[in-house]
Amino acid sequence: MILAAGRGERMRPLTDARPKPLAMLAGKPLIEYHVERLAAAGVRRVVINLAWLGSQIRQQLGAGERFGLEILYSDEGNAVLGTGGGVYRALPLLGAEPFWMVSADLYTEYPFALHDRTASPAAGDLAHLVMVDNPDFHPKGDFCLEGGRVTEAMGSRLTYASLAIIHPRLFVNCGAGAYSIVPLLQEAMRGGQVSGERFEGCWHNIGTVNQLSALHTALMRAPL
Repeated sequence: MILAAGRGERMRPLTDARPKPLAMLAGKPLIEYHVERLAAAGVRRVVINLAWLGSQIRQQLGAGERFGLEILYSDEGNAVLGTGGGVYRALPLLGAEPFWMVSADLYTEYPFALHDRTASPAAGDLAHLVMVDNPDFHPKGDFCLEGGRVTEAMGSRLTYASLAIIHPRLFVNCGAGAYSIVPLLQEAMRGGQVSGERFEGCWHNIGTVNQLSALHTALMRAPL
């Protein structure tokens, strides 16, 4: 699932007329990098949630034929449901097996193809989180990663990369509405049901126009 329903307030006025996932990065809409990499990794169905100017995303990506996969849409209309409520609404489209959850507002070269979705989350786990070194804008990090387990313990922390494999059971006690997925993950951590890994490759959060511009310049200068 690609989370693409956000308003992108910090990127206004760029996002006043164009949804953030369609911001151009090195000649391509940001969200297309995710779709292409997921397709290359063997993913055959992608669910995208829509809200602000979501029809533009639907028009840009279509049903997924040109990427070699199927794209389904979970349209939230004007009721933005957050990372938790948005996924809950889309569960009928996602099925009963673990699925990737990827935020549209980041750029990464994470090797999706190397991850066996049938083996993670492990039996009994509800989530597997990808963690990265703390960026300058988030120096305190989010969670601890020790021995392949993610916890809320004090000490050295890493930043949650907004990449995760989620088991639908994470939402077993949830209902419709607007809410974040973070409290659900924290509850699962307290139950010892969240695994994780540290990714040290290319990962960039894109929350501002300056971050988008800097990454665009870096990618355009990169050798072919």
